[in-house]
Amino acid sequence: MQDQLSALLAKASAELPLLATRPDFEAAKARYVGPNGELTALMKQMGAVPKEARPAMGKLINEAKTQLQSQLDAVHARLEISELAAQVGPAVDATLPSPDVGPGTYHPLTLVREEMCRILRKVGFMVADGPEVETEYYCFDALNTPADHPARDAQDTFYLPENVRFANVAKKNPGEKYLLRTHTSSVQIRTMLKGEPPIRIVSPGRVYRRDTTDATHSANFHQLECLYVDKNVTVRDLKALLDYIFESLLGKDTKTRFRPHYFGYTEPSFEVDLSAKHLPKVKKEWIEIGGCGMVDPTVFSGVGYDPEVWTGYAFGMGLERLAMLLYGIDDIRYFYQNDLRFLKQFA
Repeated sequence: MQDQLSALLAKASAELPLLATRPDFEAAKARYVGPNGELTALMKQMGAVPKEARPAMGKLINEAKTQLQSQLDAVHARLEISELAAQVGPAVDATLPSPDVGPGTYHPLTLVREEMCRILRKVGFMVADGPEVETEYYCFDALNTPADHPARDAQDTFYLPENVRFANVAKKNPGEKYLLRTHTSSVQIRTMLKGEPPIRIVSPGRVYRRDTTDATHSANFHQLECLYVDKNVTVRDLKALLDYIFESLLGKDTKTRFRPHYFGYTEPSFEVDLSAKHLPKVKKEWIEIGGCGMVDPTVFSGVGYDPEVWTGYAFGMGLERLAMLLYGIDDIRYFYQNDLRFLKQFA
């Protein structure tokens, strides 16, 4: 049997280095160590070896098995490197000029966000930011959204596991959960808790909701919200600002109107419609664009503002919907597909 083992190893040493493909390797592996392989057949002969010779013979078989497995592993590693090299292709010379000679472009959502911030800066608004991972207090409780409100249901909001902790997002109340913010209104609360009025901020950012993706909905999208707190702020001031924003962004022929609505953190509350038939692909007289209202006194009391002294308004809208109106885009999914044919149109 010793001679058979030596012959087997010699045969493998001659054959295995010549294997060049994965199928050939698998076939050779089966011939040597498979259920019906040559080494397996020799191992089965141990039953016929005299009892006193079995320890020595077992040692020889184990050594042969180790050597053979080492050779198989080396061939397997070589084939993996060869397959990876074939997938990657030829080496790239980093000193050569890039074949893409065109300049980079801004994403259409970036263009709309920056233009909106520029418009609002001209009338005194400052850009404020906040974390995308929030707590229930900032996203719901402080915004006068009760615990049984449908927006707080797990079918509408992305809650994070209870054992997850975020060092830079402190919980305001014990037992509250972490979540992915459903609106950028949480930035308004964080801003009001930092200082006294007057406050005039715009907070653009990504938000998350459990929506089924289609032509007009996405589980993650972008919002832009504004907050203005001062003395003697009225609905008239709110309407005037919205008229100014949409005329600046969409053109002088753009008009806005309010429809009564309900939001937990504003009272009175309104849906905002705009008329922009001069824009491409706008076939309706009025299009819903966002929500707004006067900040509820309960919200002011929660952040330590005296609602008898201070008044304010807040409004918010989706940047995707603005971009779709401005550029005549009819499917929200185009924004997230990274298709250069689409993105290069906004150079």
